[in-house]
Amino acid sequence: MLLITFLMVETFMVASAGNFNKDVDITWGDSRGKILNNGQLLTLSLDKASGSGFQSRNEYLYGKFDMQLKLVPGNSAGTVTAYYLKSQGSSWDEIDFEFLGNLSGDPYVVHTNVYTKGKGGREQQFYLWFDPTADFHTYSILWNPGHVIFYVDGRPIREFKNLESVGIPYPKNQPMRMYCSLWIADDWATRGGLVKTDWSQAPFTASFRNFTANACVLSNGVSSCSSNASSNNAWFSQELDSSSQKVLKWVQKNYMVYNYCKDAKRFPEGLPVECTVRNRKQIKI
Repeated sequence: MLLITFLMVETFMVASAGNFNKDVDITWGDSRGKILNNGQLLTLSLDKASGSGFQSRNEYLYGKFDMQLKLVPGNSAGTVTAYYLKSQGSSWDEIDFEFLGNLSGDPYVVHTNVYTKGKGGREQQFYLWFDPTADFHTYSILWNPGHVIFYVDGRPIREFKNLESVGIPYPKNQPMRMYCSLWIADDWATRGGLVKTDWSQAPFTASFRNFTANACVLSNGVSSCSSNASSNNAWFSQELDSSSQKVLKWVQKNYMVYNYCKDAKRFPEGLPVECTVRNRKQIKI
């Protein structure tokens, strides 16, 4: 029943997409980043000399962000395709999707992390229930004053709540841009660095389309959202209802492969506070 329900949700997730020619700048990689099809498609390539990347022209302070990706096919070991939000400075905030390549036939690992004030270490990793190289799939980040939620094709896979009430920093003051990149990390990305990149397979290419940002754009310190943003934008106060909570638990039970909140060896002096908080009320929006 859950599968049927979310197939229906995916069908209705189509929204008017932006145009890469207007929305982003290719910032590195020389000619390895290409905008095609009149701005409807963007490809990033990686070879032994360099990877490539792009970023949004706008900065955002809260929003719902969707991007369709088709990942590097075949033997992608050692490659990382990244899609994330990040602020500037040495005490930055960041919300990460990273897709860790693997040998042909082995599954991709979806690596997620949340940084606040320059501190991360909140990794959760997942397998996917489909081949992410065969077609485009939608990866979404919801970021509002109460929640950061990661979605894959409309299914929540991770939630990071605002728990400032117990002293856990939350990304709320620093505007972020959207970034995407394709780069090499064969010292850690595939089986902890045991599997190296086969450069005879290069160039490696990942594809992006249908980027949408239903978000508050920050320009010269002024937000495009009015003071009553919560009434004008459903995402501003969105949280997981009981049905979505069930899907989240289903995904985490069946597809999660690493959770920092369960890595007692990594934290011998005790797990991070957010891992031990249960049923505590987060900030009200």
